[in-house]
Amino acid sequence: MNEQDRMVFDAVFAPRVVALVGASSNAGKHTSRPQRTLRRHGYTGKIVPINPKQAEIFGDRAYPSLDEVPDAVDHAFLMVPAAAVSEALEQCIEHKVPVATIYADGFAEAGPEGQRRQDELVERAREGGVRLLGPNCSGIVSTKPSCALSVNAAIEQLTITPGPLSVISQSGSMTGGLVSRGLGRGVGFSKVVSIGNESDLTVAELTDWFVDDPDTGAVLLFLETLRDSKRLGRAARRAVEAGKPVIVYKLGRSDVGRSLAASHTGAMAGADEVADAFFAANGILRVDTIETLFELPALLAGQRPSERHRVAVMSTTGGGAATVVDRLGSMGVNVVPPSDAVVDALATKGVTIPRGPLTDLTHAGTRAEVYGAVIDELVASDHCDLVLAIAGSSAQFQPEISVEPIIRAAQRDKLVATFLAPHAVEGLARLAEAGVAGFRTPESCADAVRAWSRWTAPAVPPAADAERLAAVAARLKALGELRPNEVESAGVFGALGIPTAASAVLTDLEVGMELDSCVGFPVVAKVLSADVPHKTDAGGVVLGIQDAAELAAAVRTIRANVAASHPDADIDGILVQRMEKGLAEVILGFRRDPEVGPVVMLGVGGVLAELYRDIAVRLAPVGPEDARAMIEEVTGLAVLRGYRGLPPGDTAALAASVVAISQLAALDPALRCISEAEINPLLVGPEGAGVVAVDGLVVL
Repeated sequence: MNEQDRMVFDAVFAPRVVALVGASSNAGKHTSRPQRTLRRHGYTGKIVPINPKQAEIFGDRAYPSLDEVPDAVDHAFLMVPAAAVSEALEQCIEHKVPVATIYADGFAEAGPEGQRRQDELVERAREGGVRLLGPNCSGIVSTKPSCALSVNAAIEQLTITPGPLSVISQSGSMTGGLVSRGLGRGVGFSKVVSIGNESDLTVAELTDWFVDDPDTGAVLLFLETLRDSKRLGRAARRAVEAGKPVIVYKLGRSDVGRSLAASHTGAMAGADEVADAFFAANGILRVDTIETLFELPALLAGQRPSERHRVAVMSTTGGGAATVVDRLGSMGVNVVPPSDAVVDALATKGVTIPRGPLTDLTHAGTRAEVYGAVIDELVASDHCDLVLAIAGSSAQFQPEISVEPIIRAAQRDKLVATFLAPHAVEGLARLAEAGVAGFRTPESCADAVRAWSRWTAPAVPPAADAERLAAVAARLKALGELRPNEVESAGVFGALGIPTAASAVLTDLEVGMELDSCVGFPVVAKVLSADVPHKTDAGGVVLGIQDAAELAAAVRTIRANVAASHPDADIDGILVQRMEKGLAEVILGFRRDPEVGPVVMLGVGGVLAELYRDIAVRLAPVGPEDARAMIEEVTGLAVLRGYRGLPPGDTAALAASVVAISQLAALDPALRCISEAEINPLLVGPEGAGVVAVDGLVVL
């Protein structure tokens, strides 16, 4: 971090003088707690209570205002009501306080008026040179040096062990809960931050600083939403290079907000799928349980993402192992059986193991020489990348049988994770002391292994395709201020190099003209209007039209239906399109997500696309390798991969189309922006036959 950032960082976490604005001498009030908490946790700096009615509070001299304080204040903790925060900030500016933490709520989280007050506060703070933490912030904790500046009751009471974990929480009330859970898992903390509304200092900025903090070994994030995602992505990439994993527990796996998008892509690739894509692209590990948040760092210590994630599982308890292995299977983790070399090597030592994916040693494995021999062979073998060692009752009553061999094996150059089926406090303590990842529940164990198995190096976006982007820009310029209809949208896709079905536009109600020979019957007829994005729902599509008479009838039907469902829509005509066939219908979409920026989505297409929601999502743009991986991820596209002897589809052409549409992310931002673009369906032909877009939508 640069010199200015270092100065702010030190003011936040290592202030020499802390001013408690609004401090109370009433021990029953929240505003009295930071003073006690600082002292209880060994803060050695100067505490300056600010209270106009008190000359002394809990042994520290109090002052009526910051203006009266003779010392230079590094960090002001503002505990006044929301209406008084502006006045307190002015005193911080006058006193040249570099950082102010705002405890009060009633700002952005309270609605538009609160957002306005918050914006004004931030603008004034920037003018005055004060950095803000909050509002709606419960405070911070640092263990080196000690500074527990917090109103959280749990923080006051806990004995916080120093350690390598730094935590940033968007929930102020959860900070104490997170720390207490972590301490219960035997971990130690470097820094803990309640980030509040992120009006100024953000999760992204602090994560970036923690990468350069020698006392931080891993960054744990408790998130409700994503803000400043560009900087967070850059910080996470730096963290990967520094060997400091960024691990996130994020709320928001619900469907709230999907209905706001114009395209199916916006509805299907919701906040959760997009967040997953963002995390994966930037080397951030996402976990599903709070316990994993604190247990996973031990597994990742000193590690970086790799390309292979093969897991070998051994156990002395079949039932205990099944509680983990079943979960791993449902999560798509690659659990591999022992290699022939491992089986043969153990046979020479008189140890027989099964050849299935679970190496169950049964009761015979409850001897140290057997358990140790098996784990040693698995760790030495090159057929796996992680050994998951599961132990039964011996871990609780005779740790020398299983725990000690695990500790010895874990000192070698391979990842070892351990689940102790019983409540084995001593066994877990031994593992923790040796730096071995020990898990208390099958849920957190499986969650951790799953997170590791999906941890890959940050994605490298491809270069912009200048020729195609210039062609798209020309199309957009020709549109002027118009909203593109389907034909104009098809022109954008054509400029990207994605083939579209042959078509003609009819404006005559009676359809008194011959179709162009390139179209021919049978055809599909569709309403052509930028005001009717979902044509099937509006009754604006007729399929399988065999001749001119059927076409005329279809035109009348479409016009009547659309007039009833969209009476104010501007109709540009009827689009008549050649009926195309393929091995599969695909939905291919692009959108600019408000939290993470451009994303591309691929899924099973057609009218039931939203129902199935069988999709793969990536940050855009993507290269060919990522495009192929997306095709592999979509379960329903197995029909294109030669499933059960079916003829393979043209996955190469499909991957090229994914790459092409994702290039919209690289459009010159000075141009009129494409917020959403979607082809549904994109028909995929047999291998070598290519793809063809038969319906599409572009939203500017």
